[in-house]
Amino acid sequence: MREKRIGFALVGCGRISRFHVEALRSAEQEATIAAVCDIVPERARATAGMTEGARAYTDYEAMLRDGGFDCVSICTPSGLHPRHGILAAEHGFHVLTEKPAGIDVLSVDRMIETCSRLRRRLFVMLQNRLNPTVLLMRQALEDGRFGRLFMGQANVFWTRPQAYYDEAPWRGTLEMDGGAFMNQACHYVDLMQWMMGDPEQVTAITGTLGRNIEAEDTGSAVIRFRSGAIGSINVTMLVHPANLEGSFTLMGETGTARLGGVALNTIADWKFDRELPSDMPAASAGYAPPTVYGHGHAGFYRQVIAGLRGGDCTIPDGLEGRRSVRLILAIYESARTGMTVRL
Repeated sequence: MREKRIGFALVGCGRISRFHVEALRSAEQEATIAAVCDIVPERARATAGMTEGARAYTDYEAMLRDGGFDCVSICTPSGLHPRHGILAAEHGFHVLTEKPAGIDVLSVDRMIETCSRLRRRLFVMLQNRLNPTVLLMRQALEDGRFGRLFMGQANVFWTRPQAYYDEAPWRGTLEMDGGAFMNQACHYVDLMQWMMGDPEQVTAITGTLGRNIEAEDTGSAVIRFRSGAIGSINVTMLVHPANLEGSFTLMGETGTARLGGVALNTIADWKFDRELPSDMPAASAGYAPPTVYGHGHAGFYRQVIAGLRGGDCTIPDGLEGRRSVRLILAIYESARTGMTVRL
């Protein structure tokens, strides 16, 4: 694979799929979209029409049998990610799945085991790790600029009107969606544990306050990490009238930094004991994202392509994707039982 263009197939042609198509089109010298699949024929044909020469399918296993690609990108409802990933690996293909890796740990573990046993790569689309602002915070953390961590806070204050949930029957369901923490706030849960380490215990409360759905539309969780640091995550899909904030704050004994905006796209605070030359460009590292999804898909695919070609690849794999699913499920267990959950 070192020289040839990497072929991708895409299953699921809904809301998120266009970001995958755009990312792969931006890497057309190194990658191609060979096939797309959706159970709605019109969606499959429309997505195929956005590419050059992609075959359109409504039968996922038929697409896998026909082959002609190297990796399957999974953009189906969250509850189907492990099932579709396992099928792809069993047919000989590498797997890239949208977040979350799944909505229960057992099925995620089966996907990880299958890909490992069959020597297929498994990537989980946690593209916010590649945001320029997030990378600056991570570098400051790795350089020890925060000292001992004391507290982290993530806020996801967005809006998803009832029409959003009504548009697709799987949204807001416990079986396929999982809720605001699992679907919308998954990236922020991932950043919390990526920055702060292994969680030790979780206390949470959730509610379905303003939408006619099975799952939660609002909630808060408090997490104690093994280091002793404490994190909190606050999530709602009920902001009126539009998305308000997607932020992450990290506080330590020698530094405080806050990523703000609607999707971690600005540096709102950047204060450390020692100033460095790199702090000046950090102050102007913000950008205006077209949506809350940011710009990370293109960079993520570049790393996937490099990894499949045998080069360096540091993006999240199946085990990293499992960590955020495990933490979210602990949040849900605490909210359901009213008890503190130990991990």
